[in-house]
Amino acid sequence: MKLIIPGGSGHLGSILKRAFEADEHKVVVISRRGPATLDEVDGADVVINLAGRSVNCRYTKRNREEIMRSRVDSTRAVGEAIARAVRPPRVWLQASTATIYEHTYGPPNDENGTLGGNEPGVPETWRFSIDVARAWERAFDEAKTPLTRKIALRSAIVMSPDPGGPFDLLLNLVRYGLGGRAGDGRQYVSWIHYRDFVSAIRWLIANESLSGIFNIAAPHPLPNAEFMEAVRKAWGIGFGLPSTRWMLEMGAWLMRSETELILKSRRVVPARLLASGFTFEFPTWPEAARDLCAQRRNHDRSKLSRLPGNQPRRYRMGRKHASS
Repeated sequence: MKLIIPGGSGHLGSILKRAFEADEHKVVVISRRGPATLDEVDGADVVINLAGRSVNCRYTKRNREEIMRSRVDSTRAVGEAIARAVRPPRVWLQASTATIYEHTYGPPNDENGTLGGNEPGVPETWRFSIDVARAWERAFDEAKTPLTRKIALRSAIVMSPDPGGPFDLLLNLVRYGLGGRAGDGRQYVSWIHYRDFVSAIRWLIANESLSGIFNIAAPHPLPNAEFMEAVRKAWGIGFGLPSTRWMLEMGAWLMRSETELILKSRRVVPARLLASGFTFEFPTWPEAARDLCAQRRNHDRSKLSRLPGNQPRRYRMGRKHASS
């Protein structure tokens, strides 16, 4: 296949590019700094639009405008490119977010769950995230692409061992003794192992009867306190300092981020994926955390072995002997 990934230069795009190129598919990443354009959509088999400014920032007026505009405008642009294509792609998978659902400690939200924005007592910045998600999906719904199947990906946090990703941040907290619960630890964390994320994308592409909204999340979200405990146990650290709400507010301000990323309770389940017959390799977080920690340890050992001074010494022997 030929796959086009607008906005594919980040964490998720890199994961998908590696996976599909390993399957010998052609992957074209479109970014602001690259030579490829949306004209590549014509003749492609699949489009996976991941474009949008990172939400890991302070929600200033300027950042809010950029976050909203980058998502809505890029979605419209992809839709227009598909609509004018002579040979439009078979399927368009559009990034969305599990943040669209309500902040809840109650029953989990499947694809028919309660959308957020009306919960009493939640910060105004959390409502902004809901507004963005709604506008993002509205732009996707409004795109007229009758020959292209459309799927909205309401993705939870994708956990991989890649440096710089969400799991890397969590693991660094654990390593430095800061991996305790955040706030009261009751807020639910929805997540998905990167291998299941890739498998879900493959599944949605291959099954031509599937369209509409899909929650891309593992079937067992869990409270933050249990989530962090599993990471500590997988890494072999028994204790992590908890972070109070005011500490998180201060840390978010210093890191130019928002506490919503940590404190909002996202309890999301993949009802439609499961109903379609998809099976998860890592349905529960403890086993996923063990696998990710093992991969990270192997990565660290491999990196250490390549440092100067850690290479095996080689001695030149006589002409009749091989070096060793």
